Amino acid sequence: MQKKLSVVAATLVLLSLSGCGLFSEKADETKGWSATKLYSEANEELEGQHYERAIQLYEKLESSYPFGTYAQQAQMQIAYAYYKSQDQAQALAAVERFIKLHPNHANVDYMYYLRGLINFNDQIGFLNFIYEQDATERDPKATREAFAAFKQLVEKFPNSKYTPDAIDRMRYLVNAMASYEVHVARYYYRRGAYLAAANRAMGIMNDYRDSPAIEEALFIMIRSYDKLGMTELRDDTTRVFKLNYPTSKFLDEGKKADRQWWQLWN
Repeated sequence: MQKKLSVVAATLVLLSLSGCGLFSEKADETKGWSATKLYSEANEELEGQHYERAIQLYEKLESSYPFGTYAQQAQMQIAYAYYKSQDQAQALAAVERFIKLHPNHANVDYMYYLRGLINFNDQIGFLNFIYEQDATERDPKATREAFAAFKQLVEKFPNSKYTPDAIDRMRYLVNAMASYEVHVARYYYRRGAYLAAANRAMGIMNDYRDSPAIEEALFIMIRSYDKLGMTELRDDTTRVFKLNYPTSKFLDEGKKADRQWWQLWN
């Protein structure tokens, strides 16, 4: 009987303590904060590179003041914070959400630009490993998506302050895509797939006419046609090559053995 009374007494004590708040959930420190304070605190966290905390505060601001002047800006900052924290998927989702909700926003051009930057950074990571993996096992999806995003910005907002930088990045991306195609053409040539190498190089000629990669693409075509016994195509391509690149390093190397020629690509 005494044991039962002790249990009851302990239970009553716990309930009493709970009522006093000792076991209550942690208080929300942002309770009662104005939109201005939430936005200011979130910006400070963002500047301090505390991205997770910044995102929490921006989300709190958006949910507490959905129709206020800061709500849309908070949505943009959330996308930027995810981008800075290298969370590509969440950053892109936040960008797409903003563009869908606010297609006519005064600063929507920035979101198109940010979408390009997110994919551009992922593409840089792709290039860092381009020579460490089999070229045919990778799909430069991020490169194409970054180019498409920047292109959309340039076409929709030709007078945007972000457009000049987007154009510069597009040029870089074109060269990156052309370099990838050259790398694949080399792969085919090295493995004796000369027709595939020639066709891949021809694709570079058609798709990336102003790229520096054209020089090597032409040379791969010359070597591939030579291996295939297509002497007429080889000679025609050689004439075009010499006309456009009279001092090319490939001309001298092409006269040497294949083993020495490969050293250019190692």
